[in-house]
Amino acid sequence: MLDIVKVSVRGLVEYVYRSGSIDSRFRTASTLAEGTRAHQKIQQTYAESDQKEVFVQTEIVQDNLSFLIEGRCDGLLFSDDEVTIDEIKSTSRDLNTIEEDTYPVHWAQAKVYACIYATDHGLDAIHVQLTYVQVETQEKKRFKKVFFLDELKHFLEETVKVYAPYAQLLVSHRKERDYSIKELPFPFDRYREGQRKLAGAVYTTIAEGKNLFAQAPTGIGKTMSTTFPAVKAIGEGLMQRFFYLTAKTITREAAEEAFLLMQEKGLRLHTVTLTAKDKMCLQDKTVCQKEYCEFADGYYDRVNGAVLDILANETVIHRRTIQECAIKHRLCPFEFSIDLAYGADAVICDYNYVFDPRVSLKRFFEEQKKQTALLVDEAHNLVDRGREMYSAEIYKSAFLNVSREYKGSNAELQRAAKTVNDFGLSMKKRCGDARSLVLNDKPEELIELLETFIVSAESELLTQKEGEGQQLLLDTYFAAQSFIRISKLYDERYVTYAEYERSEVKMKMFCLDPSVLLQQMGKGYRSSIFFSATFTPIDYYKDMIGFRDEDYALAIPSPFERDKLQIYIQPLSTRYRDREKTREPIADMIYQVVRENKGNFLVFFPSYQYMNDVYEQFLNEDFPLKSMIQSTGMSEEEREQFLNSFQADTQETLIGFAVMGGIFSEGVDLVGDRLNGVIVVGVGLPQLGLERNIIKDYFSSRGKNGYNYSYVYPGINKVLQAGGRLIRSETDRGTIVLVDDRFLTRQYQALLPYEWKNFTILKPERMN
Repeated sequence: MLDIVKVSVRGLVEYVYRSGSIDSRFRTASTLAEGTRAHQKIQQTYAESDQKEVFVQTEIVQDNLSFLIEGRCDGLLFSDDEVTIDEIKSTSRDLNTIEEDTYPVHWAQAKVYACIYATDHGLDAIHVQLTYVQVETQEKKRFKKVFFLDELKHFLEETVKVYAPYAQLLVSHRKERDYSIKELPFPFDRYREGQRKLAGAVYTTIAEGKNLFAQAPTGIGKTMSTTFPAVKAIGEGLMQRFFYLTAKTITREAAEEAFLLMQEKGLRLHTVTLTAKDKMCLQDKTVCQKEYCEFADGYYDRVNGAVLDILANETVIHRRTIQECAIKHRLCPFEFSIDLAYGADAVICDYNYVFDPRVSLKRFFEEQKKQTALLVDEAHNLVDRGREMYSAEIYKSAFLNVSREYKGSNAELQRAAKTVNDFGLSMKKRCGDARSLVLNDKPEELIELLETFIVSAESELLTQKEGEGQQLLLDTYFAAQSFIRISKLYDERYVTYAEYERSEVKMKMFCLDPSVLLQQMGKGYRSSIFFSATFTPIDYYKDMIGFRDEDYALAIPSPFERDKLQIYIQPLSTRYRDREKTREPIADMIYQVVRENKGNFLVFFPSYQYMNDVYEQFLNEDFPLKSMIQSTGMSEEEREQFLNSFQADTQETLIGFAVMGGIFSEGVDLVGDRLNGVIVVGVGLPQLGLERNIIKDYFSSRGKNGYNYSYVYPGINKVLQAGGRLIRSETDRGTIVLVDDRFLTRQYQALLPYEWKNFTILKPERMN
């Protein structure tokens, strides 16, 4: 029995005929929005007997593989005895620059459609037409050729022959992969308590094609508890791939380690980690053009060989592996990683590759989604990240600067930028002494002004040469485009606000409830698994991420014994008004706790300012203790040095001062004696501000407790994440000190985990 390889016409011809260099020079973004409309306008001119969006399919045997090739051609035209395949392409280019053979891949796509149709309908010859549409002017340019069936069949056979080595590699890999999965044992000697339950729930959810919200305590091994059953689901043919989505680099590294552990047990699975372009770039300056970068020059001529190379020799494909192979084949490592992701079994990446409409993997088709699951790590972060992804803002100053820059050289652009700047000034006046203004309507007038600006900016950018000070205009243009794109999502879950500081005015469409949009962006995938140690309270996160009646929810209690944790509450006020008078008692308390308990400690604060004030007080006491402090904008190397300072079996006491909600309060594993205690200063409330108050008012108006939604629940999440750094395994033990009198109130007691409720109240004169 032959192995079947299913491939789309477009996927087939792009693999074989895509060529040339990466070119990131400006292209009008309107082509993305106008492309579909351009197709539809052409199709509306078809005769009544013509057909559009015609599905075609064929099967070809090559190298012991059966290729099932399918797709939809744009148009099928009938005139007298003539049949024509019409392939429509929209472009922002001047049509005078497009010749008959400018794009071989376009001819290839149309010829494959023609071959399939002519074969199915017994035609000896068939016409093929390429129709190019200029999206701004709606001008059209057509090229037409006639092909005989024999040459089309030969063309398709040769195309498949070139594609076959890649297909053979994938088929061989999947056989090896599936066999290795069936033989794969759980990579540890035993399941931790609670781990088997979570793994079983993940597998069942994927098998049934449902979604799962799972709260599981830190330390039980959530990464392995989710990836292992997902891998098993692939082996059982329930799906073909999954995305492991994270908010932070450190949790991506944890996922890579999980796959490496499974690889040591015999797993053969292609995993690809996607890293931001600026971190992947091999050049001093990220300019993706062949004139500036050897890795962009001829990229598409070399990428297929590199894909075959790395997939044949690597399984866990992370940043360093991708960069090494990219250097070997002279490829842009970022674009190479994206190309690899489409053929991988598992992709480790940031949330935005799936949930952000401005960044998501566009070539991931609906059919592929049905065979794909989403594993969303530390999913509590998705609430604020969702708000960020679905909001957009612009600043008055950017348009003022563009207006000044193009005064005298481009009157139309200068006027368009000035009108946006003037609108900002009018909003500033409307803000008045309150310095801010909140509106419940979409800013239609501003959107119209931005649309006019975009047209003028595009005309200028398309004629400008590289290096003529484009950056200011480009940045402003893309901000305007983003604003308009997000405006299409605007509904009752949004507000518009303006605020000013001195001469600067910010205008923002602010997404208050991202749940519906998160659901929409996740639609079509087989299953979504949202998991976190801090879904507290679970109803809040169900509401904010988009829980549906048919979804599953699971809460696993902590398996760790209460007596392994010493919990203390010191009822000092950390409210902003009291911080000056309590910094000395807090510094004194830190010293006494670490003196009497010894070992390595992390102390978390609600802000850098408060942390620095207490740290200064701590140093003034001249305590003979080793300490270090988190700084803003730490590099990856500095972060690693900070964490590597926490070593087990050391005779010294080390105290690390850090910020709640920061890089050291989530996803950090300091197992055993690498960490002996955590002190959490404050209840983690976000800083009072306009956006938080808008959120509060919005949910209050909808019958929720707006203050809890805006401040309390996000705050307690930071506290629980910080405290969760301590117990990472069954053998860990240590001390947690919660510093704030509010931890003794009924509201906060209800939000603390069960194992934290057996606490001792500290007094200033008695720390143990």
